[in-house]
Amino acid sequence: MRRVIGEVEKKLRAHEYKMTPKREHVLRVLLENKDKHLSAEEVYNLVKQRSPDVGLATVYRTLELFSNFNIIHTVDFGDGRKRFEFGAENTGEHRHHHLICRHCGRIIEVNEDLLGELEERVSRDYDFSISDHELKIYGLCCKCTGKRDEE
Repeated sequence: MRRVIGEVEKKLRAHEYKMTPKREHVLRVLLENKDKHLSAEEVYNLVKQRSPDVGLATVYRTLELFSNFNIIHTVDFGDGRKRFEFGAENTGEHRHHHLICRHCGRIIEVNEDLLGELEERVSRDYDFSISDHELKIYGLCCKCTGKRDEE
């Protein structure tokens, strides 16, 4: 975690921003919950437990700053709330995809590159340089279809 914080600090400094203690609290919350897709309010509530003097506006500004520098990504799952996740390029992982249950709202991460072949074809056929992609698949999870959860 310290290595990632150092890299983010370097990225901020390169753009003439500082890694303040409040920004570090937000970053730590995101890193500790990188398997979740937290809303700004959820980030705020977790940061507040560590540092009661951090305001909601500070969390929003920090999330926007991190998003502007591709430290985090915003994701919209169609529930009216912007969610945040730590950027794949910051962990060395491939950007993952999401399965979203329309009934319970459960979000399942798919950590496979499902679009590699499609990207190659689109690049070739349309002479298009792809920089990123995002895939969201909506349906019903196994709990909502009545099947046992096999995870």
